[in-house]
Amino acid sequence: MATMLALRAHQGAEALVLEKAPVPEPGPLDVVVKVASAGLAPGIMRLLRMGALKHLPTTLGHEAAGVISAVGRDVTGHAVGDRVRVHPLLNCRECEYCRTDRDMMCAQQAMLGHAAFGDGPMPLYEQYHDGGLAEYVRVPHWLTDSLPDSVGFDVAAKVQDLANAVRALKCADLPERATLVVTAATGTMGTATVKLAEHFGVARLILVGRDSERLHRVAELAGGVPAGIVALDELPENWSTDGTLTRRLRELAPEGAQAVIDFIPEGPALGQTMAGMATGGTLVHMGGNSTPLSLPPIALMMHCWRFVATRACTRQDTTDVLRLLATGALTADELITHRFPLTEALKAMDAIEQRVDDPMWMTVINP
Repeated sequence: MATMLALRAHQGAEALVLEKAPVPEPGPLDVVVKVASAGLAPGIMRLLRMGALKHLPTTLGHEAAGVISAVGRDVTGHAVGDRVRVHPLLNCRECEYCRTDRDMMCAQQAMLGHAAFGDGPMPLYEQYHDGGLAEYVRVPHWLTDSLPDSVGFDVAAKVQDLANAVRALKCADLPERATLVVTAATGTMGTATVKLAEHFGVARLILVGRDSERLHRVAELAGGVPAGIVALDELPENWSTDGTLTRRLRELAPEGAQAVIDFIPEGPALGQTMAGMATGGTLVHMGGNSTPLSLPPIALMMHCWRFVATRACTRQDTTDVLRLLATGALTADELITHRFPLTEALKAMDAIEQRVDDPMWMTVINP
């Protein structure tokens, strides 16, 4: 039996392991992709501890791109040698949500090499839970997207993050010439949103993060969109309880921002950024924050604020990103700041969890 190197998680283990695993064989409707680049995302250990990875052992990695190396007997329209990215979101493709560009709401939704969201039976996840942080990955043929020749494998592996940013920007329902606040702006999703802001008519950005120097670097990604910054580390120690963050946002945008896109995974910043919005503004949350919202419902009512949450992008969002990349309207190579070989995947995982390097926006593994 042929084997490959893979980054894997095991039941009850406190650490990930890099080990040999069988090279997958395609089923009748599958393709096997020889991975050229796989995205690395923070938070996987948190999900593992939460029990969100429901089939263990498993090969990790929900972002991958490469070349098709094998094709199932019933697959048409795909051939060995095709350059593809893997779309990681497993969906039934038949329910009302899947038919109306809301496939992140499908009861079957789960992610290759990552988490499952529902509590009921998930036959697709059971069959396709192994991901792309390996030399090969097996996927159903409908979860591959052909790559334009101009799109390299590293950027293709991170299309999912760019598409998540597109979904958040769509949910914000921005008016023309909007002022947009982006929180956790120095993280993977924040940088993707900053890069895409000009494509959604944003006139001004306000970037919220911990470190001023890192925020200034991210502001350079905004193209022609001017960006102000709010560094949490420079606020008074009691900012989380005295409304300082809201006041700083109001200093930069006295009339309030038209929208906030929030990626902060914990803490009280969400409520204070929402209080910095203009009447009728929208807050889009995609950070997985479990801290209770501090604002009373009457505040949302009186200001006509909307709170919108989304846990993932849709297939259409990824199509939109690939079109922008193919036409050259969007370039994303500068977002890839770190590359590691698969043999150093554990080192890479530690680096992305600790964020020891600066800047560290998007990280990929090259098997």
